[in-house]
Amino acid sequence: MQEFFEFFSFTDANIRYVTLGSVLLASSSAVVGCFTLLRKRALVGDAVAHAVLPGVCLAFILSGTKNPFVLLLGAFITGWISLVTIDFITSRSRIKEDTAIGLVLSVFFGIGILLLTAIQHSGNAAQSGLDKFLFGKAASLVGEDLIAFGVVAVLLLITTLLFYKELTLLCFDQAYAATIGFPVRALELLLTTLTVFAVVVGIQAVGVVLMAAMLITPAAAARFWTDRLGLMLVLAAIIGAFSGVAGAFVSYTAPAMPTGPWIVLIVSMIAIVSFAFAPNKGWVSRLLRKRRNKILILEENLLKLLYQLGEQKQELHTPHPLQEILQKRAIPRKQANTGLRRLSSQGYVEKTTAGWLLTGQGQRRGERVVRLHRLWELYLTQYLHLASDHVHEGAETIEHIITPELEQKLMEELGFPVLDPHSARIP
Repeated sequence: MQEFFEFFSFTDANIRYVTLGSVLLASSSAVVGCFTLLRKRALVGDAVAHAVLPGVCLAFILSGTKNPFVLLLGAFITGWISLVTIDFITSRSRIKEDTAIGLVLSVFFGIGILLLTAIQHSGNAAQSGLDKFLFGKAASLVGEDLIAFGVVAVLLLITTLLFYKELTLLCFDQAYAATIGFPVRALELLLTTLTVFAVVVGIQAVGVVLMAAMLITPAAAARFWTDRLGLMLVLAAIIGAFSGVAGAFVSYTAPAMPTGPWIVLIVSMIAIVSFAFAPNKGWVSRLLRKRRNKILILEENLLKLLYQLGEQKQELHTPHPLQEILQKRAIPRKQANTGLRRLSSQGYVEKTTAGWLLTGQGQRRGERVVRLHRLWELYLTQYLHLASDHVHEGAETIEHIITPELEQKLMEELGFPVLDPHSARIP
């Protein structure tokens, strides 16, 4: 607990530098990563992250200094060139984008390793610590680095706000943007520049190897919680900022633990939780929804069967034994019993000594399922011109998802019909 208060008091200058720097890089890269993710160009961030290494090395060789602004400028130039090269290869050849990314990534990174090795063997004492760009070293951030981080982060956020509408349209409907006169190519270059800036600002903290995760993972996690881009940007920034603070705290409490990898690990854990438990898109909610739909279909099928059996006997108030229901449709006995008990608890059926009996409420619901089934069969025969003996399976599926509004529309389109294609009465 003492370490907790020591850390969050921010009295230590190093804690302030590391924490604020981690928050700036994580949140700003997450915002840009949202647009990259939505354009389905997630691998581009990885290519840029590996392509900035030769720029860092060349900037050091030419300037002889490790000034962060000089190194970031070199990183930006080669990162930007790498993206332009990818676009050039894909537009001027038959090579697919993923192949072009692999080529550019490996070539640029190979050149960077060669240059870094040459620098390390040059005897230049100033090269000490230059290799941190490979794996990052957020714990060594100083005030000068923080200024560079802050300038780039503010630039990214302001540009995103100013061009929010244009970037949104570029991500969701590029063809429409071009049609109404938006400078699509210029917007693509702008997004390319923002992506490079986001990667460049983060390599010093998490390194070229992990930077792609900082760009894409917060955006991917946020995407599971919302369908609105504005909210997605805010959530991604919050997830990135929280990961930055948490990673710095873990690194502080366990000095042997590097900050950058912990930031990536924490944001990855948040992403895994999002993938699993997000309300609408998480796999747990999808499993629950699938289970609810399966139960709903079983219940409606049972009500439909009881209604149809009543139609055959021309008496809807007659109870039907379970065996008679199972003969009408091949439903596993255990599932049928479970479904009938659920319907009984909901007041749709009653169990008597002679079998299962539809209540008034159950008759109305069963009647609606039968009506939807027969309406859809009639629709398929009249509008899609399918044979009457080929429409049953389709109606079996669609009858469970037709809304009351669509039901009314079907009735109007079909002229309030009385009989289905098999000459059965439509209730």
